[in-house]
Amino acid sequence: RAERERATREADELVIANINKEKVVINAEAEAEKTRREARGEADAIFYKMKAQADGINELLSKQAAGFELLVKSAGGDANSAISLMIADKLENIVASQVEAIKGIKIDKVTVWDTGSSDGGTPTTANFLSGMLKSLPPLENVFEMAGMNLPNILQGDSKPEVVEEVKKPAVKKPAPKKVAPKK
Repeated sequence: RAERERATREADELVIANINKEKVVINAEAEAEKTRREARGEADAIFYKMKAQADGINELLSKQAAGFELLVKSAGGDANSAISLMIADKLENIVASQVEAIKGIKIDKVTVWDTGSSDGGTPTTANFLSGMLKSLPPLENVFEMAGMNLPNILQGDSKPEVVEEVKKPAVKKPAPKKVAPKK
């Protein structure tokens, strides 16, 4: 009878242990599935975010290309003239960037002993400031570093073309009628 009672208890404990084991396996599989689904959701979110960014960049570049095409058309089909127009539009920003490069220098901390004149007849202080401005790279060098050429009109190599004004034939206006004054 004791043997039978022990076998019954062992069977009961074995059944409970198997049930608990199955619960652990089911919970582990559920957790793994949950992790897989969360990872898929995160991957989908990243994919759609990157796709939206790519679509936005594509739209921006398409609009820029269309704008450049219109600019080339308005420049008579000459792409170099269109680029010159774009550069002329940005020239103020380019020069502002150069000025920004020396803007932070505290000149008030520099002592310049000015004797009143120098070799060229200009004051030493003026030569000092002129030398600082000359330390900025010329626009031509800035463009070369960017892999571009400064348009001829900005290099001073050639004079801009002057379009002669079309003369219209003179149109004679009829002379005003003279009215005799009333007496």
